[in-house]
Amino acid sequence: MMTSMEPRVSHPRNTNPIRQSCQHCFLLVKWIPVVFIMSIIAWSYYAYVYELCILTVNSVLDQIIYLAGYHLIFVIFMWSYIKTIFTDVGGVPPEFKLPQSLYDRLNEADSEGTTRQLLDSFARNLPVSNTTMNGAARYCEKCYHVKPDRTHHCSVCRKCVPKMDHHCPWVNNCVAFKNYKFFVLFLGYGLIYCIFISLTSLQYFVAFWKFTSQGHLEGMGKFHILFLFFVAVMFAISLGSLFSYHCYLITKNRSTLESFRAPIFHSGPDKDGFSLGRYNNFQEVFGDNKALWFLPIFTSLGDGLKFPIRSMTCYEAMGNTQQSRTGCENTVIEMPQPCV
Repeated sequence: MMTSMEPRVSHPRNTNPIRQSCQHCFLLVKWIPVVFIMSIIAWSYYAYVYELCILTVNSVLDQIIYLAGYHLIFVIFMWSYIKTIFTDVGGVPPEFKLPQSLYDRLNEADSEGTTRQLLDSFARNLPVSNTTMNGAARYCEKCYHVKPDRTHHCSVCRKCVPKMDHHCPWVNNCVAFKNYKFFVLFLGYGLIYCIFISLTSLQYFVAFWKFTSQGHLEGMGKFHILFLFFVAVMFAISLGSLFSYHCYLITKNRSTLESFRAPIFHSGPDKDGFSLGRYNNFQEVFGDNKALWFLPIFTSLGDGLKFPIRSMTCYEAMGNTQQSRTGCENTVIEMPQPCV
């Protein structure tokens, strides 16, 4: 029954100053993890460029190589991070929203069966193939629309997000269809950034522990280089595990949410329901322009609302080879059909 739902009517703006202050405080608190990460990055820039390369490294050639390599990685790493943070993850288009007349009928429904019948009737005209556990159309009671495939409601963003992977506090944004490529590149380049710092600062870190004068490690310079190496190694381990996990998800064409809870089709739950083969899965995220694969420029295929569905018969019969992927792509991969 839908009696617990509120009608979709406009409400006057809440002018309660206490409530508004709490909302502003909440918005500020959400940026704390981002500020923390940016502070670590800013300090690492100072420690590496000034304390290590300028004050410690004696060889001019080494300085040039270290600084050139560092800044190349730093720029593309920060580019990916900023794109992940500030990319608008979008929302659900109007055609998925219930008209007021249908919403009123849902409010008046006196049984779950009637509610399901009304939603399924509306969903027949939409390109959705995912359902609830009982086979009904997926409906968001907070946004008042039928959910497109792979779309989930984010309680932090307070809206339904297309192909939502998860909400990440470290970027203060949802990781979803429109910025998933940027997020993966951020993890990858972050890992390279940490490895580069670790490898190039290793000899000076060792020199400190041996209490030698090599590199003129004195005063606070010792602290910065020592701490820089430890932080880089620590973050490299963390980013390495997370990056590896998302590489695995890409090869399977799954989101983090789908890896824990398989999407449900009319035939039942299937974690591999959207998998088209490793190469096609990779292309769905990174696009078909190889020159842009590893740049934080949006190249993902599709619109984030409709996705090809794997044909079990084709892949099981032909095997997961380039020939089978091509054959499946041309003949039997099915686009989502209206819910029945």
